[in-house]
Amino acid sequence: MFKKILVANRGEIAVRVIRACKELGVRSVAVHSEVDKDALHVRLADEHLCIGPPDPSLSYRNIPNILSAAEITACDAIHPGYGFLAENAHFAEVCESIGIKFIGPTSENIGTMGDKAKARDIMSRHGLPVLPGSEGEITSEQEAAEVAAKIGYPVIIKASAGGGGRGMRVVNKEDELAHAFEAARAEANAAFGNQSVYVERYFLEPRHIEVQILADERGRTIYLGERDCSVQRRYQKLIEETPSPAVDDRLRRELGRVAVEAAQAVRYRNAGTVEFLLDKERRFYFMEMNTRIQVEHPITEEVTGIDLVKEQIKIAAGQPLSWKQQDVKMIGHSIECRINAECPDTFTPCAGLITRCHPPGGPGVRVDTAIEPGSEITPHYDSFPLHRRILDDPDFQKGRFSTAFLERFSSPPPAG
Repeated sequence: MFKKILVANRGEIAVRVIRACKELGVRSVAVHSEVDKDALHVRLADEHLCIGPPDPSLSYRNIPNILSAAEITACDAIHPGYGFLAENAHFAEVCESIGIKFIGPTSENIGTMGDKAKARDIMSRHGLPVLPGSEGEITSEQEAAEVAAKIGYPVIIKASAGGGGRGMRVVNKEDELAHAFEAARAEANAAFGNQSVYVERYFLEPRHIEVQILADERGRTIYLGERDCSVQRRYQKLIEETPSPAVDDRLRRELGRVAVEAAQAVRYRNAGTVEFLLDKERRFYFMEMNTRIQVEHPITEEVTGIDLVKEQIKIAAGQPLSWKQQDVKMIGHSIECRINAECPDTFTPCAGLITRCHPPGGPGVRVDTAIEPGSEITPHYDSFPLHRRILDDPDFQKGRFSTAFLERFSSPPPAG
């Protein structure tokens, strides 16, 4: 087992990882930006180190600073949490090259599954169900039109490096395609530095079903039921539920089988989530794989009794899976609500001081949080950067904007 783990994140996921470290008897190191010096995760960790100013690119996404912190504190592993560097293949590769264990999948896993078009192609070649669409990246409007004509409208154009709803455009008819194609590419480039896109059939009112998997270093893989993430706003999940009311035992077994096959097709290691679309005829299609712990992992823990974060750490330490497939039982029902610092009417982000905070408690209630009375919600780690970029934009300042203005912008991936 590891002696000391650096938690390369902030907020509730950092608190969650530190808790798992304490329960395993492993010392933890919190890193923090200057503005987070009094944050809960900093106070809970055994050690802490400032890694830069509030700007995430200079702190929580600053690979040299994080690795220096790990070296200074003699950490033998890093847990990335979610967001920030969790799905950064380069970061995982650098950790591997200098002998610090990255608690998550391999850099190759992250790179392969992070390219959505490539992942889709791999799954198709392994005979797994994928949405009708393009084979790999689409490089021209004409190519997109040919694919759309073949599979039928409506279609959706997606960023190959995408996530969180960025770089996606729904096209209902042919005359919308040109604008949507360019807008998706521009947004993908702004958000991810990669304008690659692909095309898929767009289903009206599908369900978004994801399957949690765990795979140890020996390749043994299990699934831990499904989560229904269909309630979303702008492709961002708001409420997650397990088990899904749309999934019976037979469908659950089939989803689990395909999720395990998907993971094994790329020799996946550690925790991951295979995401599917479920249509009204109860047919399901591979959509993508998230190569990290998910925000919504607690509901799986609640119904299975399996601590996913501790399993991540144990797997990374070379231990075999603690559970066999036949040992995994789903008991009860669990729903997660994501509570964000935002105006309830306009959904705009709200910064400020939390003066009162009284979370619910009692049997069957779990609250994963990093806030308490006196905590400050800062403008650095939510949607505020998007608002600042808009206000600083020369075209906006000169009044040159329309309803298409936001298509040039994209918020950074959620940090927590």
